[in-house]
Amino acid sequence: MFTDMGSDVERVRASCAPSLAWLHGALADGTYSGILIEKDGEVVAGAGVSWQMLPPSPRTVTPLRAYIQNVYVSPGQRGQGLARHLMRVLLAECELRGVEQVSLHASDAGRPTYLKLGFVSTNEMRLTLEPS
Repeated sequence: MFTDMGSDVERVRASCAPSLAWLHGALADGTYSGILIEKDGEVVAGAGVSWQMLPPSPRTVTPLRAYIQNVYVSPGQRGQGLARHLMRVLLAECELRGVEQVSLHASDAGRPTYLKLGFVSTNEMRLTLEPS
């Protein structure tokens, strides 16, 4: 997925072990949920959601927020509505949990799907700090 998006191969490799460790812990403690779609015994699509507790605000009275991440469909399976299906399943779970605000970072390829589902662009900014 990350190499398909143009990420540096060495950085992807370096992130594998820490990512797996985080994933095992987050699945165990319920702060992350993921879904996969299989065809003929092979995973062809998947997505996840991190459940975050943040202070209530005028826009969102409930503290539980959802951050959708790692939405991916293998290249040979694209154009069949799999990403839309994954998103609908995750959004249904968000509704069941009472989430009022769902966020994600969209790739150029995924942006049309998210817009059709009602997502809007925001003014988020980012700063990447180098480890000391």
